[in-house]
Formats: sequence, C-alpha cells, structure tokens
Amino acid sequence: MSGYIQSETDELATELCSPLPRERVIFTCIMNAIAFGFTVLALIPLLSILWEIFVRGISGLKGEMFVKAVIDYGFGNAILGTIIMVVIGAILSIPTGIMTGIFLAEFGQTNSIASFVRFISSILTGVPSIVVGVFAYGVIVLVTKGFSAIAGGFALAVIMLPVIILTTEESLKLIPTSQRLASAALGGTRFQTTLRIVVTAAIPGITTGILLAVARAAGETAPLIFTALFSLDWSEGLLSPTASLPVLIFNLYNDPDPQKNQLVWTTSIVLLGLILCVNIISRLVIRQRRLK
Repeated sequence: MSGYIQSETDELATELCSPLPRERVIFTCIMNAIAFGFTVLALIPLLSILWEIFVRGISGLKGEMFVKAVIDYGFGNAILGTIIMVVIGAILSIPTGIMTGIFLAEFGQTNSIASFVRFISSILTGVPSIVVGVFAYGVIVLVTKGFSAIAGGFALAVIMLPVIILTTEESLKLIPTSQRLASAALGGTRFQTTLRIVVTAAIPGITTGILLAVARAAGETAPLIFTALFSLDWSEGLLSPTASLPVLIFNLYNDPDPQKNQLVWTTSIVLLGLILCVNIISRLVIRQRRLK
C-alpha cells in the first residue's frame, strides 16, 4: 500500500515538474502581451496629463508664491484654505466614521439599523460631489447667511464620511475571530475586546482609509464653490469666504491675464504634489501592515 502511494506521489511530482505544453506557453505569452499592451494604453492618458501639467507649470514655480496670496500672483492663501477645510472635514468625519464602522462591524451584524446605515454609506460613496455642495449650501450657508471655511469643511466631511465608515468596517472584519475569543477567554468584556484588541489591530487599515478620504477631499472643487466660495486675499476667519487650490484652478483657468494663467498650471503641480504625498503615506501604511 505504501509503495502504491509512493508511486502515485512520484508520478504527481513528475507531472508538476514537467514543462508546460507549447500551446499553453504560447497562450500565456499572448495573454501577457495583451495585458501589458492594455496597461500601456491606460498609462498614456495619465502620463500625458502629468507631463503637460509639469511642463507648463514648473517654469512659473517660485518660492515666494507659497507665502503670497492670489491677488499677488501666489497661492499661499489657497494652500492654507485647503488645509484648514480638510482639517475641519477630518475633525467632523474621522471620529464619526470610525465609531460608525466599529458599530457596523462589531455590534450590528444582525441589526436592521446597521444594514440601513451600511446601505446609505454605500450610496453616499457614489453621490456626485456637486450634490453634496448643494446640500451643504442649504444646511450651512443659508443658515449662517454667508460662505465660509466651516461650510466648506462640512461639505468635505460629508464626502469623507462614507469612505471612512466602509474602510473601518472592512478593516475590522479582517481581524481573526480567534483574537476576539482569546480576549474573551482572558476575561475581557466585549467593549474592552473591541477597543483594545480589534481596533488596535486594525489601525493600519483604518489609517489607510482616512488618508484616502483626505486625498479625495483635498481635490474636490464643486462642494467648495457652493460653500467656501473663493477669496483673492488671505481669509479673515473661519466664517468668511476662503480660497482653495481646486477652486483657484477653476476660477482662473480662462483668465486672459498670462500671469494668472501660468498660476493655474503652477497651482496644479502643487495640488498634485499634496495629493501624491497623501497617497504615498497611505501606501507606506499598507506596506507596513503587510510586513507585520
């Protein structure tokens, strides 16, 4: 019996180690070539856009532009306004999104309310940003009777919220059930297990979701047109119209002034750089998580 099993094992090993038939090798090479070709086709538009922005914008990039307002042919106030509104959006959305994600993953598996919240969150990820801007306009701008950075931050928070909720939920679901059972066996309550074990283990995934949401919010234009409007000079406060990088590009793109037109391309480089930095950080977080 053992000899028969050994012979079967040897035959299987020989079959696995034998070279593939020529037809399969040719088919594999053809499919690899097709996949490579489509990858190149997908990269051509992206690389052409990046090249066009870099060529047109790099010549006008100067150090003093980072500390000057738009009225002085700089974008310092737009960078500051973008950061302020993204921070406001993060303050509003991150705690709410994480707590909602924890509820959906750990306490609402069979809850009808959780199913409804999950359904609404999925829908919100596909809502056009201009609709979010109109909503924020009706909720904040009409009530306060003025465009402001707070209204812009609220609109960005609405955009960031579903991304954070869904990524938090999925990150928590990836944590093995054995860790929850081990914590319970050691006397930990469900609340202690969730916060000290599950959430702690899922921090890299949650952080990645937050960074991706921030990167998306930083490049939004339509919501800020309806809420924060724009300002050529430095903002007077959180309750006044505030400049941002995307709206600067939108407002000045068709301006006949050559300097302002050049400013648009230079601003595009800065905006792409900010979003690229955020995405690189998220990738590093993912890589660190895989190494662990």
